[in-house]
Amino acid sequence: MKILITTDLFLPAVNGVVTSVLSLVHGLEERGHEVKILTLSETVHSYTKGTVIRIGSFGAGRLYPGIRIRGFCPRKILRELICWHPDIVHSQCEFNTFRIARLVARRCKIPLIHTYHTVYEDYTHYFSPSMRVGRAMAQRFTRRITKRVDAVIVPTEKVRRLLESYRVKAPVSVIPTGLEQKKDRCGNAADAPALRRRLGIPDDKRILLFLGRLAEEKNIPALFHLLRYPGLYDAVLVLVGDGPYRPELERQSKAQKLSDRVFFAGMVPHAQSESYYRLGDVFVNASGSETQGLTYIEAMAAGLPVVCRADPCVEGLIDSGKNGFACKNEAEMALAAETLLSDAALRKSVTDAAKALVSSVYTSGAFAAAVEGLYLQITAGAPIRLKA
Repeated sequence: MKILITTDLFLPAVNGVVTSVLSLVHGLEERGHEVKILTLSETVHSYTKGTVIRIGSFGAGRLYPGIRIRGFCPRKILRELICWHPDIVHSQCEFNTFRIARLVARRCKIPLIHTYHTVYEDYTHYFSPSMRVGRAMAQRFTRRITKRVDAVIVPTEKVRRLLESYRVKAPVSVIPTGLEQKKDRCGNAADAPALRRRLGIPDDKRILLFLGRLAEEKNIPALFHLLRYPGLYDAVLVLVGDGPYRPELERQSKAQKLSDRVFFAGMVPHAQSESYYRLGDVFVNASGSETQGLTYIEAMAAGLPVVCRADPCVEGLIDSGKNGFACKNEAEMALAAETLLSDAALRKSVTDAAKALVSSVYTSGAFAAAVEGLYLQITAGAPIRLKA
């Protein structure tokens, strides 16, 4: 099949959407499909490089750090896409590239599938002074988008239930994102000491690692509180990533006299994230805004034990006490982290079970096979809605 994937977010950005797109493209190409990606350029200029088509865009950091707004899509690019005539269009974002996805689908009279990556009601503090009003806006926006597609993919039952509560009419399929299987998934062992020296972390300190966007909805201050528990006095927290909440987190770490125990690594290239998983002793995350928690799966694949907040997104992923720990509160998180740091046998059994699960269930091959099955089902005879 010829498959056009549209996404506002792509390399060199590092986030869950990019990871999901890369994994899907890899899996589809391995299954013999021809895939092109339409995304935004990092400049005002549009260009094509290999199978990636980039539309000129403008920075809009005042709205949200790193965000870009699409400029005019050159007619030449549209003509080439329509002449290429994909069999299906698969959109990954609801804003800049979604309109182009709809246009190509209508012109070619082919299905449009959409993956719903973001639970917008968790981000109401960015666009609404009222949580209630913000949630209502998120519902209306989601219904408006999903009315214009033939099928929706969500990564977890948590998100499927949410869309059901929104009264979304389009058929919704739960297909979890999988990861590319890499022999060096655990990273280079030599990288960890170098990273430790670069960040200025003493050799005798154990490392609690967080990797993700530094944003208010990630509940990162709860991770600061873990450092106050007696069993974690010899631990430090390393935050890998960047985002709008970083200045406030830096302020809080100083105010709480944790500057020597909280280290900000900043944004790192996608390929280097595996070295940071190697650096950590325990992966920690207290967020309740995850749709799937791809960083949990990456940590599990890398052999880094996961301690996270109990959330519907980890149902079927974390079997607490066996392949990780899903905790109800900070005290449980602290105890789980302390136990993993002190009990080598438990740590090994947890990481072995986690790696076994990821390698058997959460692979790019399984991900692509499930998505391919939906493509075939839709193109084989499901009615195509060409709504304006």
